[in-house]
Amino acid sequence: MGAMPFTSTYRLQLHSGFTFADAAQQVPYLAELGISHLYLSPILTAVPGSMHGYDVVDHTRINPELGGEDGFRELAEKTHALGLGIVVDVVPNHMAFVAPEYLNRPLWEVLRDGRDASTEQWFDIDWKVGGGRIGLPVLGRSLAEVLEAGELTLDTFDSGEPVLRYYEHVWPVALGTEEGDVAQVLDRQHYRLASWREKDEVLNYRRFFEVDGLIAVRVELPEVFDATHELLVRLHHEGLIDGFRIDHPDGLADPSGYLERLTSACKKDTPIWTEKILEGDERLPTDWKCAGTTGYDALRVVQAAFTDSASADVLDETWIAAGGNPDFHAIVQDSKRWIVTHALAPEVDRLTRRAREALPDLDPERLREAVVELLVAGEVYRAYVQPDQRLTPAARARLREAFTAAVEARPQLQHEIESLIPVTLLADDDESATDFAIRLQQTWGPVMAKGIEDTTFYRYHRLVALNEVGSDPTLVAGASPDLLHQWAVYQQRNWPRTMTSLSTHDTKRSEDVRARILAVAGEPSAWQELSASAAALAQGHIDGPTAHLVWQTLFGVGEIDDERLTGYLEKALREGKEHTAWVDGDAEYEARVIAFAERLRDDAGHSALSTRIEADLAESIRAITLGTKLIQLMLPGVPDTYQGTEYVNLSLVDPDNRRPVEYSERAQTLGTHETPDLDSEKQFVVQSALLTRQRHPEVFGDSGGYTPIESDSPHLLGFVRNYAPGLVSGVLRREQPAAVAVLATRTPSRLALEGGWADATVELPEGTWTDLLSGRLYDGGRHVRCADLFTTMPVALLELAAS
Repeated sequence: MGAMPFTSTYRLQLHSGFTFADAAQQVPYLAELGISHLYLSPILTAVPGSMHGYDVVDHTRINPELGGEDGFRELAEKTHALGLGIVVDVVPNHMAFVAPEYLNRPLWEVLRDGRDASTEQWFDIDWKVGGGRIGLPVLGRSLAEVLEAGELTLDTFDSGEPVLRYYEHVWPVALGTEEGDVAQVLDRQHYRLASWREKDEVLNYRRFFEVDGLIAVRVELPEVFDATHELLVRLHHEGLIDGFRIDHPDGLADPSGYLERLTSACKKDTPIWTEKILEGDERLPTDWKCAGTTGYDALRVVQAAFTDSASADVLDETWIAAGGNPDFHAIVQDSKRWIVTHALAPEVDRLTRRAREALPDLDPERLREAVVELLVAGEVYRAYVQPDQRLTPAARARLREAFTAAVEARPQLQHEIESLIPVTLLADDDESATDFAIRLQQTWGPVMAKGIEDTTFYRYHRLVALNEVGSDPTLVAGASPDLLHQWAVYQQRNWPRTMTSLSTHDTKRSEDVRARILAVAGEPSAWQELSASAAALAQGHIDGPTAHLVWQTLFGVGEIDDERLTGYLEKALREGKEHTAWVDGDAEYEARVIAFAERLRDDAGHSALSTRIEADLAESIRAITLGTKLIQLMLPGVPDTYQGTEYVNLSLVDPDNRRPVEYSERAQTLGTHETPDLDSEKQFVVQSALLTRQRHPEVFGDSGGYTPIESDSPHLLGFVRNYAPGLVSGVLRREQPAAVAVLATRTPSRLALEGGWADATVELPEGTWTDLLSGRLYDGGRHVRCADLFTTMPVALLELAAS
């Protein structure tokens, strides 16, 4: 049996502890749940022991730790036998550059042969720097100290190939250079070893963000694309892979060109989703050959629809009372500047070198400062400037905004900043200017990701439920369902197959942790009580802003043991880079915060307060948990369910969200929602929604419609997905009209404070409607009481009866 149409995906995180064989065991359950396609993390050979697969070392083999190609074929066979398909995650931007280095054979060849290597063009290396050698800042001490200690040794492989060894590191020795002592041999290699503390001066290859162990691949070159994609494309044409998810497309020199090449290599209408992060009202470029994004833009508008705007003042007051900085924009600027001047110093240096070559008359230091300001001023991941292509109005506007902001921040650098405009816009054919313009686009993404998502979001704790990739933590007072409806209408018209998500392997908090925090944020007195309790216990021990993060984390995650709590807080504190860091951090400060968190969790008074508030908010938590999920699953696009989140999943950022999933338990509870258990209720909602999408592919497909439902209550969120047969070549289609109405309760805490639904109503379209969750019938064409709709559940999924 062939794979069914794309109606939903289910993300699985593969590693040696959860292989293709393990995934295959879950296929019957996932088929019954209503999933149409498995969505697999990267399957190519990665660094041994990798828990994620994004550190690829070999594009020619399926990862043997996952079961190899035979294991993958068996998974595909079982999946397709049940009518499901497979989507695979692709990592085009980078490869692993870690010990032992011989695992990455294309890179090994470059290390051995330098610019004479047949694979030299694979990697984005600035050979002009360092005397034509690759800088490797991996030593624990200076090279002189390492040599004096005898830690670098000459050796040979079994094949007789000479190598240099340094603990787990192994590097090739160029042919004919193996004679001499270690220092002499090292001087004749195509690489230069240095201390990790000399990174800023030595490193001369482009990385994934600031990760030295991931070296950028020049996939824009046809021969590199072919070599790195041959296996996946072949498996696709064999019918084993039905779609692709593209990791970090903004890191590529030419994202649109890459997508065109991949689309051309695939069968017609193969969906390709891009991990494109859109900021604010930014739209996906219409010339990208893809099905849409991986869903962070959907997450943003769903969150906005369930955030209570009436809570804005209380959230501001408690955050300021805790000592928090209310100026989010200022935190963003400080965080981005820290990233640019510290973590991304090698990238800034390379940009400055290209700018100096293009603008030789300008002062080098002032030019470098201008580059820094331009990087900090960028408000999106990319502005889409490409050689030989006309600049779009959107790209021109983004660049104009960036240059204006840079000049406003440093008016004394106006001349240097404005001198970079023609270089950035590719106004001439200068090779250095072209390199600068493309590389600027590739660097803006890391500045945004590391500066905002991995720094600002760990400093600004006003309402941490909103601190998610692509989201706006300040969006409280302006939060409303309108943003969701506007987004949905646009997506249905322009990107009807985009992916929608609530949780991913990269989210800071799972959808259900966020739901619990949104619930308490909607009840001002409870929020104030918890904040005051945490602040009192923190007095004299830790700072107020961090205490504000800790109590929200504890309430959101529920029960949590010491190991999970410690792991999360160490990551959160180090990412924030205010009191500690990953390098040269403050262990004493970290220990104090962890001790406080454990004390707050175990404190009798605070625990009793949390327990009482959680009980009081049980219905609100239920409403947001079920409402956000149902809305996400029924929006325009292809909904993804991250592994395990068909149950209530209270996980924090990775690796917490990659813990094993108890699938046997989930399989047993499928269809047992009558029990008063939020896990089985959520599973039932997920299954009902996904099976509805399978029954009505026309309603949720390219030709489907989306219409917001009007209500006289601000607490109701709803829309209708419908399909009306039309004319094809002058002939009326035979299909019956079909429609599904989706209704959810928003701002439930305030609804309860206001006394419930009372006489609030909603007008359903004409027809007879069956609630697939409760079994109740409703007549459309008139006003239906909300209290009747939500008698048993805070959500409703209505199907129009066939005429």
